[in-house]
Amino acid sequence: MSHRVDRDIDKIYPRQEFVAKLRRLADALETGKRFEISIGGERIRVPAGAVASIEHERGGDEEEIEFQLRWRNQAAGDKNASGR
Repeated sequence: MSHRVDRDIDKIYPRQEFVAKLRRLADALETGKRFEISIGGERIRVPAGAVASIEHERGGDEEEIEFQLRWRNQAAGDKNASGR
């Protein structure tokens, strides 16, 4: 298993592409399936059991809403790994 490097990136997409990704995400969440997306050149696989949350931040004259998915990475060889 390759070592995963910590990272924190933001990727800005054209509106149509962003909407298409949200639709794919909504479909995966609704059907209980794994979601896959490429961000900054890395393929990310979000397991079906990921926890979804919405975050709101406000500071000065800016506000931000983040749709977040959180999960724990499975150890190599973990037989309980979800990923339908």
